[in-house]
Amino acid sequence: MQEQWLEISRKLQESLDSGVYKVWIAPLHGDVQGDRLTLRAPSAFVANWLRTRLLGAIRDAAAAVLRVDPGTVSVDVLTGSREEATSGGEKSAAGAAAVSMSAAGGFDNGERCGMTTTAASESASVPAAPLLTTPQAPSQQYLPLGVASFSRPRNEWRHSFDDFVVGPSNNVAVAAAQDVCRSSGCVSTLFISAPPGLGKTHVSQAVGQTMFKAGLGSRVGYLTAEDFAARFVSALRTREVDEFKARLRQLDVLLLEDVHFLRGKEKIQDMVLSVVKHLQEYGGRVVFTSTFSPRELQQVDSQLVSHFCSGIVSAITRPDEDMRREILERKARSWQVMLPAPVCDLLANRLQGDVRQLESCLNSLVFKARLLNCNLNTELALEVLSQYADVECGPDFDAIVRLVCESFGLTQKQLASPSRRQELVLARNTIYYLARKHTEMSLAEIGSRFNRRHTTVIKGISSVERELCKETRVGRQIARAVSLIERNAGMCAQA
Repeated sequence: MQEQWLEISRKLQESLDSGVYKVWIAPLHGDVQGDRLTLRAPSAFVANWLRTRLLGAIRDAAAAVLRVDPGTVSVDVLTGSREEATSGGEKSAAGAAAVSMSAAGGFDNGERCGMTTTAASESASVPAAPLLTTPQAPSQQYLPLGVASFSRPRNEWRHSFDDFVVGPSNNVAVAAAQDVCRSSGCVSTLFISAPPGLGKTHVSQAVGQTMFKAGLGSRVGYLTAEDFAARFVSALRTREVDEFKARLRQLDVLLLEDVHFLRGKEKIQDMVLSVVKHLQEYGGRVVFTSTFSPRELQQVDSQLVSHFCSGIVSAITRPDEDMRREILERKARSWQVMLPAPVCDLLANRLQGDVRQLESCLNSLVFKARLLNCNLNTELALEVLSQYADVECGPDFDAIVRLVCESFGLTQKQLASPSRRQELVLARNTIYYLARKHTEMSLAEIGSRFNRRHTTVIKGISSVERELCKETRVGRQIARAVSLIERNAGMCAQA
């Protein structure tokens, strides 16, 4: 039954790495008959890979959904779609469907792909399917993560310049990003650095949406560095590197997020460098974002760093009180909520973290007021504020270390030791992440507290961000610890 396969697919999405799920599980057709699960893969290569690598995980997920012992579940992995099996495979290559990028990386939901699986089927395409449905499998023997359009449909551009609050902390970055969107603009390369939650993704997507409205949607590519790496690896496996490079070189604008994930990946850096040099040479525009400034990036090719710095380099810092007040007012209006001035002033004064914190606190306040069927007031706001970090002042480094030790059940002496036990590395990385987010300490200063180099700090922060982004088991553990620590950090910072 299809419903049972969808539930099994959801179980696998929760238990597997998100990249593994998107590449190997999302494109499958599944059918359940009793205790037998039949899967249809798009190619023999994928089928063999599933049989040797993921059969145990699939069987366990199926057993959990079917509520039977894993030993009684039979899993068959076949090649080809159900329609091909019933028609004897007579469907011609010219009618092959385009590979849906929603199954590969979630970039083309609802949009028709511009790249098909064979040269003879260049005009054939199908709407991309939602992540948890069973999309139509291509008839060619290709990996599910094929070369396809890097553009996004209109409803995938979530942010615009109109809903972005501009102030002293971000005005240079916004002005440069808006110039990128002008055909007569002078900014062709922009590098935006900012700690998490301060709006660098908002600005990047605002560029994409502006270009889309100008009719250049199909010529704008939006990727995270991790997505770029996954697609490049897939292109290597399917021997489509030239097609992959050609697609990128045809873009007018490339928006590449989180470029610090390129650290240590030499071949991928070479590909990025090749694409960026081509775009810059032929009048294309490039926007990079990162948690770190170019000078802080280690294990990144010096030529690539040079191209990062070849245009405008701008940092986004924490919003000041006036900006925080305007952010709260705009968000309240968008939710059609009446936010009294005293409550707005209280929140703007007390919450000194990132924008996500402002929105989360306001959301919690509105929810509680509706639950109690009362208006927003300062007494209620003070109750909600007690659950958030930075209530009176930002937590200092010592408070962060103390709270992380309590959360992970470790001592400060253990953290300072040279041991690389997994729980110690995870705790140190969490401290690096929180210190970067909540203090003004440099990477070198953070690392010196544990006798580590700043390159180790960068690696640790990148690791935490990756786990949080993928929502892995470790990522969920980190998220719970960070949430607990940030809720208590305000009080501990004052102690």
